[in-house]
Amino acid sequence: MDGKNLDIVKQKIEQLKQIIPEAFTEGKIDWEKLKVTLGENIEFSNERYVLNWAGKTDAYRLLQAPTYSTLKPVREESVNFDTTENIFIEGDNLEVLKVLQKAYFGEIKMIYIDPPYNTGNDFIYKDDFKETIQEYRKKVGDIDENGNLTGARLFRNTKDNGRYHSNWLNMMLPRLFLARNLLRVDGVIFVSIDDNEVHNLRLLMDEIFGEENFVGQIIAITNRSGRDYGGIARTHEYILSYQKSETTELNEIPKSLDYEFPYYDQYGGFEIRELRNRNVRFNIHNRPNLYYPFYLDPSEEDNNGFYKISLQKDHYFYSQVLPKKSNGIQTVWRWGKEKAKENLNINLVGKKIGNNEYQIVEKYRKIQK
Repeated sequence: MDGKNLDIVKQKIEQLKQIIPEAFTEGKIDWEKLKVTLGENIEFSNERYVLNWAGKTDAYRLLQAPTYSTLKPVREESVNFDTTENIFIEGDNLEVLKVLQKAYFGEIKMIYIDPPYNTGNDFIYKDDFKETIQEYRKKVGDIDENGNLTGARLFRNTKDNGRYHSNWLNMMLPRLFLARNLLRVDGVIFVSIDDNEVHNLRLLMDEIFGEENFVGQIIAITNRSGRDYGGIARTHEYILSYQKSETTELNEIPKSLDYEFPYYDQYGGFEIRELRNRNVRFNIHNRPNLYYPFYLDPSEEDNNGFYKISLQKDHYFYSQVLPKKSNGIQTVWRWGKEKAKENLNINLVGKKIGNNEYQIVEKYRKIQK
C-alpha cells in the first residue's frame, strides 16, 4: 500500500464507466451523451456523421502552415550520388513531406507507410511550426547547442492520457493529407495498422481520400505464434489501401502462389517459434514443471544457423539456456520436459540471438503449400 487515501471521485467515475460506458469519450465523461443516455431530450450541436476529435482544427492549421526548410545532400554518406535513382531522406517526416510538395506534387505512383500503432507505448510527434524548426527544436530539447538530435520532440502517448486517440489522429491527419498530394492521379497508398487504431484510421482516410477511393483492408499474418491463452490469438495486423482516384488499375494477385518457407531440412520446410511462453500468466510460480534448462554446443552450427541441444549437461553440450524473464517475471517453456525430449534436434533446436546468447526454437511445420 502506498498510504494514499481513497480517491472517492475517481472511484465513482470508474463505477459510472462500468454502468454507462457509452457516456465516456477518451476516458472522460461526455455530458451531452450522459444526458441523452439518462433520457433527457437534448439536441447535439452540429449533429452529423463525421469523425471529430480534440485538436482537429489545429491539425488542419498545422497542415497549411508553410515551411522554409530545404533538403541538404550528404554526399559523404551517399553511394553514386549523381547517378543513383534512389533517394533516402532523414528528417522530421511532416516537414519533409512539405518540402517534397513542390518537386513531387502528383508524381508518386505508390506510397507505403508504417506509422506508430498507438499501443500505449508508442512515441508520437509534438508538432508545432509556429517558430522556425531550429528554434522549436532547441526549445523542446530535440537538439542541443551543437545541433545534435536528442529525440525530445517525441513523447509516449499512454492510454491514461486524456487525449490518447486525439493525439494520434492529430499526428496522422496532416501527414496523410500531404501524402495524398504527392500521389499521381492513378496512385495508391498502403498503411499498416493494428487493432488499436484501425477503426479511426479507416474513417480518417475516408475523409482525406474519399470513401469511394477505398480499395481494401488487407489482413497480414505477422505473428503465427501469437496465441494468447484465454483470449483471441493476435496473429495478424492490417494494411489499409486507398487509391487517388478511380483511374487506378490494380493487378489481381495470382491465387496459385506457393508459400515459401524461410527454412528447410530433411523433413521439409518450416518456420520457427520461440519455445519460451511469452504469456506471463504462465510462469515459474504456477508452472514450475515447465522451467528446466537446455544445454547447447555453440561450436556446431548447421546450414540454417541452428545448434544441437540436449537436456543433459556433458562436455559437448555446455551452454545453458533458460527462458528469459519478462517485466521481472520468470517465464517458462511452452512444452514439458517429456515432449521436449521427443523433439530434440528434430523439431526443437537452438538459435543464436546475440553475443553468447541463445534461445530454444520450435520448427513449426503445420503450414501447407
